[in-house]
Amino acid sequence: MNYILVNKDELQTSENSSEFEGYFYGDTDVSFILVDMQPGDGVRLHKHPYKEVFIIQEGEATYTVGTATLEARAGQIVVAPADTPHKFVNSGAGKLRQVDIHLSKRFVTEWLEE
Repeated sequence: MNYILVNKDELQTSENSSEFEGYFYGDTDVSFILVDMQPGDGVRLHKHPYKEVFIIQEGEATYTVGTATLEARAGQIVVAPADTPHKFVNSGAGKLRQVDIHLSKRFVTEWLEE
């Protein structure tokens, strides 16, 4: 049996996220971002050639997916369709913790805002 065990501190990290890009880890067919953002922080408008799934674990955020604006909170899941512009911001009073699942072994992102 082949398995992969990854410690979170081994992931590529930024100020408010940790990234697992599948092709680095046994050519795994999925990638994800562990998000931990303060109020007011967010991600600017972008899109991917695959779906992105946001699993909100703590807090609340405002998502723009295409022309829709969604208010979502812990316990909810948002799905952005492939090739659909989307962004989010922590619109709550506390931390936003979520897992952003990319249905691709590599992150492929087209940024639409500066």
